[in-house]
Amino acid sequence: QVQLVESGGGLVQPGGSLRLSCAASGGIFSRDALGWYRQASGKERELVVRISIGGSTNYADFVKGRFTISRDNAKNTVSLQMNSLKPEDTAVYYCFLRRWGLDYWGQGTQVTVSS
Repeated sequence: QVQLVESGGGLVQPGGSLRLSCAASGGIFSRDALGWYRQASGKERELVVRISIGGSTNYADFVKGRFTISRDNAKNTVSLQMNSLKPEDTAVYYCFLRRWGLDYWGQGTQVTVSS
């Protein structure tokens, strides 16, 4: 069983930065697929960035050049550095892990971009 706990959300002004972190109980394995999704109020959950089992990274077009994902298997964490934030980035951000065909989600952390 894997439990994911996100942290680092909050309120930030447009153009600002936030760093989200996700801690995985039981560890992160090199062959885990990892990523971040987000869900804005009244909208469906959408992919932000994903690291596949093979190691390739795929960013949604709307975050390319602004967001960066990183993983630290030794510390059992995956992080999302978010720069140049826009009001449309406001959403609940969810950490995601897939292991041996099973999907695990964190509880989500709210990111609000507003002046």
